[in-house]
Amino acid sequence: MSLGITEITLILVVILLLFGGKRIPELARALGKASYEYKKAKDVIKKEAEELKDSLRADSDKPEEYQLKDDTENPQV
Repeated sequence: MSLGITEITLILVVILLLFGGKRIPELARALGKASYEYKKAKDVIKKEAEELKDSLRADSDKPEEYQLKDDTENPQV
């Protein structure tokens, strides 16, 4: 399902009528900031997860039952 030029034009006209010409740049800025913050938070969480995973793999002093297992081939569900 894709939007054609007619649908996009209709959406833009409705947005213009609802918010007016002066508010659209404010909304676009707010949307851009929200998108940036989301991406930044996602990258931080991804980095922390990788660090945790690496630290668990490096910790070989624990008994085998507590060590991280790589069950990507046969996950237990």
